[in-house]
Amino acid sequence: MLQLPESPPMRTLTSLEDAYERCRQLTAKYSTTFYLGTLLMPIAKRRAIWAIYVWCRRTDELVDGPGANLTTHETLEEWERHLESVFAGHPLDDLDVALVDTLQRFPMEIQPFRDMIAGQCMDLYRSRYETFEELNLYCYRVAGTVGLMSTAVMGFDTTTSSAPWDVPRLQDAHEAKDNEDRFVCSPYTEAVALGIANQLTNILRDVGEDARRGRIYIPLEELALFNYTEQDLMNGVVDDRWRGLMKFQIQRARKYYNSATTGIRALSQDARLPVWAALMHYSQILNVIEQNRYDVFRQRAYVSNARKLLSLPVALLRAQVL
Repeated sequence: MLQLPESPPMRTLTSLEDAYERCRQLTAKYSTTFYLGTLLMPIAKRRAIWAIYVWCRRTDELVDGPGANLTTHETLEEWERHLESVFAGHPLDDLDVALVDTLQRFPMEIQPFRDMIAGQCMDLYRSRYETFEELNLYCYRVAGTVGLMSTAVMGFDTTTSSAPWDVPRLQDAHEAKDNEDRFVCSPYTEAVALGIANQLTNILRDVGEDARRGRIYIPLEELALFNYTEQDLMNGVVDDRWRGLMKFQIQRARKYYNSATTGIRALSQDARLPVWAALMHYSQILNVIEQNRYDVFRQRAYVSNARKLLSLPVALLRAQVL
């Protein structure tokens, strides 16, 4: 009788505590500003945010990480199947253990996660965006989705709702995500606005780095509006045309930050301070770009830890009174 070979034993995954600790370490290592903001949250919420951050980072690294040259559309399809397993409660690796627990503690929809994978897929075949409408979809997928994921953990202050129909709906965000003038429907859409604001800030800060990788995220029709060419950007030309273009881009990013602020008051009280702090810290990058005379090719804009600490009392005041 033919004897079939035995299947290799399934690897025992790490403990829940170790999984969350690994997520904490990765968050602290790769996003200091974001990590400091999470420390202002209750322990259960901060751990959940770490787990979400790590999943988002792993997703991003498929396209922008060390092994990105090996990533294909099939790779992202496999990653989506991996995601479905996690949502079904079946972790496939150690880091999944924390996310499975997070999903059990803070139920959320799978669609924002799928949308983020779709955003990474865009980076596989696109290195230019003709219009802001095209870029806006990309920003929603790779960053606005983070706002939706995080809002599920933050929770809402139901005492501020005067009627049952005031309860925020995730559908509002899906209906509004394609129109930059409609991020005022509910805290969900304002969470998307904050994610898009952060991504627009990333784009402006990283123009030089992206150019070296052959990518331009500033819409081409807006370059043309200021008579600034792709070749100018690749050569790092900083002149009045570039400064005018950057002022235009910064004004738009600030519009999204302003839209995001209106939804913070609807969040649970224990989530308002970290969100205000994160918003203020990240939006200050735009100030630094201005201080550097818009030279993002030779000077990387960053906010010092001292400046972040100085902004915390203001964030605390806003969390309490706005």
